[in-house]
Amino acid sequence: MEVTVGVAKIPKSGFQESGDSLETVERPRGGLSVIMADGQGSGRPAKRLSSLVVAKAAALIADGTRDGACARAVHDYLYSMREGKVLSTLVIVSVDLHTKSLIVSRNTASPVLLDDGSEITLLDQEVPNIGVNSMVKPQVTEVPLKEGLLCIGISDGVANAGRKYGERIDLEDVVRLARGFEPYEASGRILDSAVLLDRGRPEGDMTVFVVGIGKGREGLVRRIRITLPI
Repeated sequence: MEVTVGVAKIPKSGFQESGDSLETVERPRGGLSVIMADGQGSGRPAKRLSSLVVAKAAALIADGTRDGACARAVHDYLYSMREGKVLSTLVIVSVDLHTKSLIVSRNTASPVLLDDGSEITLLDQEVPNIGVNSMVKPQVTEVPLKEGLLCIGISDGVANAGRKYGERIDLEDVVRLARGFEPYEASGRILDSAVLLDRGRPEGDMTVFVVGIGKGREGLVRRIRITLPI
């Protein structure tokens, strides 16, 4: 099998910089983790906050910390550093080759979607953001790795797309937009759909990531594709 990750993001209309941050990190026992955070507010202050959160989470995961413990530790760090005055979302999606499972850890109101090709699982349990309340724990879900499995994460700018106009994004449509496409293309299709709901002017920072488990290729070559507008 092969893991592929696609990411698409755009800042809130009127801002040059997104308050969302996303990073990937290799796991010490094999596999990788995708970490997404949405800092409170918009623009550069939110970006600094979300960058702090994902950097701390990435360091802990690289050191071998389990995902649920990592999320709690990042919360404790942010709560201590900012004295409980700022909040951030945190989503960690890991493909763990040691346990042969996909692990989702959520501290966000935005859903994460799992699709195995026949059934869609919506992870949308109400979970507090990190940084403000003294005792916070993530929702953790673990499923076995299998070919064809898709995991889709969205930030609140995507989850709330269209609300200004009395519309809302259809989460089953989100999955249908991803099916049959490579994660890089799928993430772009989902983002384009959300931007369209906001009439081309995003009401919030928007980030989409898609993690796909597909049929493996021959050899051990790893490939990374990055596109960054400047």
